Amino acid sequence: MDLNFDSYYLEPIQEKHAWGLCDFVTSNSDRLKRYFPLTLAANVTPELAAIFTNKKAKEFLNNQEYLFILRSNLEKNIIGIIYLKELNWQTKQGELAYCIGYNYEGQGITSKAITLLTKWAFIQKALQRLQIIVHKTNTASIKVAIKSNFTWQKTLPKEHTPPNEDSLDMELYEHYNSIN
Repeated sequence: MDLNFDSYYLEPIQEKHAWGLCDFVTSNSDRLKRYFPLTLAANVTPELAAIFTNKKAKEFLNNQEYLFILRSNLEKNIIGIIYLKELNWQTKQGELAYCIGYNYEGQGITSKAITLLTKWAFIQKALQRLQIIVHKTNTASIKVAIKSNFTWQKTLPKEHTPPNEDSLDMELYEHYNSIN
């Protein structure tokens, strides 16, 4: 399945992406620190990013977790990341988590990427249910979920604890496979 849309494409993480991922993470650290603190901490230097990309590439090949980078055909730099994580192969369920760079927000790129990756997960990985978990104040992420045909299900009490903060209630959005 082709993971291209408009002038952008999704690519599975590879070791060669370490420098680009480090650049993306450090230039978007304010965006990542609250909801992606582990990704941020693991990529603040090129050396750490090399370890991280090596680990994530192996997890991808072993069907443990899928990390995709989002790129522009024009610039080739990493403009976003999307995880397909929390995979449960028995219930055929996974969770999507995403972040796009400051310069690319509000353009509908993330929604198109999530829609494409949802289709990939349903067709290529035979998943039946995908989830997006988001804080109610993250209106941009909520818009992505809704534009990508995810439906609000419920509030998850104390679902996420950002660094140096109290636990936060999070909103659960789901999308069910209607392809098969």
